[in-house]
Amino acid sequence: MAWQLAVDPSAQKQLRRFPQKDIERIRLGLQSLANNPFIGDMQKMKGEESIWRRRVGSYRIKYELYISERTVYVYEIKRRGSNTY
Repeated sequence: MAWQLAVDPSAQKQLRRFPQKDIERIRLGLQSLANNPFIGDMQKMKGEESIWRRRVGSYRIKYELYISERTVYVYEIKRRGSNTY
């Protein structure tokens, strides 16, 4: 059973600013998250209870899992830089 995917409006705005070819790649990553948020290049964020990050090329998707509701809440999508996890 797939998970529900909720994307914060600020993350949607961040996504619209990227080049079109990168947007498509990130959208595939988001679909993969909805299918199973526990596979792929993902890592639990240290010091956080249910915050994870997933690497999609040079971008990072930061999300929170609500396991009892089977919901993935994406709240940040950033291009990886020296200050990006």
